Amino acid sequence: MDNSTSPIVGQSKIRWLINKTSEDWINLAISNPMEILLDHAHCERKAAGVALQLMFRYVSEPGLSEVLSPLAREELEHFERVLSILNARGRHLQKLASPPYGSILAKNICKDEPIRMLDSFLVAGLIEARSHERMTLLSIHSPDLELRDLYADLLKSEARHFGVYWKLADERFDRNILISRLEALARVESDALVEMHKEPRMHS
Repeated sequence: MDNSTSPIVGQSKIRWLINKTSEDWINLAISNPMEILLDHAHCERKAAGVALQLMFRYVSEPGLSEVLSPLAREELEHFERVLSILNARGRHLQKLASPPYGSILAKNICKDEPIRMLDSFLVAGLIEARSHERMTLLSIHSPDLELRDLYADLLKSEARHFGVYWKLADERFDRNILISRLEALARVESDALVEMHKEPRMHS
């Protein structure tokens, strides 16, 4: 892979996120640690679901299940870890109103194959990239030492998962098409966060 066009720069930084997270989000998140933790549990659960959904949709795609099955399993392990912390603090999994972030990205996935497959990989990767950025911020700014350590540990996986989705796309699509779609979807991802959701969420 040509490192000059790779979206991954080490494990600590991911390119392609157009805008950085605002100070307002950081302040809202650290002021509502349990709600962010609860939302994060849902994020891990949904990430596992996305990997499984892609496995079922493209069941005949060579090499896909071999990569996504362990990814889904790891996402569920993270979900269980977050759930354990919630339970230890007297909280249980409950429904939360979702911000429009995920639905906006989903609506911008091309409906026609094979670009639908490409866009699905890239959207999943961009969500992982944003999670990585925000977990990094929480690992730095959270006053709760247990949560700071949790996010510092989990954020490493988010960068790796972005790399998994990038590689799946890069192995199957022309680089010029890939970059064009990634740039477009990265703009959508950034725009979806311009107006911050009124309630604290990992992707708001």
